[in-house]
Amino acid sequence: MARFEAYENNGGTCVAVAGADYCVVAADTRLSVGYSILSRDSSKIAHLADKCVLASSGFQGDVKALQRNLSAKELLYEHNHNKKMSCPAMAQLLSNTLYYKRFFPYYAFNVLGGLDSEGKGCVFTYDAVGSYERTGYSSQGTGAALMMPVLDNQLKSPSPLLLPALDAVTPLSQSDAVDLVKDVFASATERDIYTGDKLEIVVINSSGSHREFIELRKD
Repeated sequence: MARFEAYENNGGTCVAVAGADYCVVAADTRLSVGYSILSRDSSKIAHLADKCVLASSGFQGDVKALQRNLSAKELLYEHNHNKKMSCPAMAQLLSNTLYYKRFFPYYAFNVLGGLDSEGKGCVFTYDAVGSYERTGYSSQGTGAALMMPVLDNQLKSPSPLLLPALDAVTPLSQSDAVDLVKDVFASATERDIYTGDKLEIVVINSSGSHREFIELRKD
């Protein structure tokens, strides 16, 4: 007998890396359930503001609902204040939105990336109920456990316990950060069946944002 499941993990992996004056946000485009691939061209990335991008993995119904909710709230903010919402403000809004639904949460695991008011790259990583942290890089999704050791090894984020506090941005140049993201996805697709097909990369810097795609393995 069929049983209703409120939640379903559609797989996929998201990564964000912040630099001194840029932020790279990337995600694969595979949408799957169990051993079935439903789509090979499903974007997990949404532009929420001028210099702010959200990448989400999890249940696609909740991901799309969350993205629409945030887009509507950002539009209201823009009309009320005559300016775009900053990335740290959007990070707090996302936290509040997720926490508001904590008793029946959005089954979405989010990485928010962009530029802060000083033009520095920023990455915010979340759990399902809104707890978040600003970091230099992060990964969420089914391939995150495969990617984070590589990112830790290459980027060597300073410990938050160090005093005085050190800057969390990564030391890599923009092109090196993009190459690193391509490498970790190429590696993860070899081991994670829910990650693959294509890689969507969004780079945000002072001149705006641009998007590129590269092919990943399709089996």
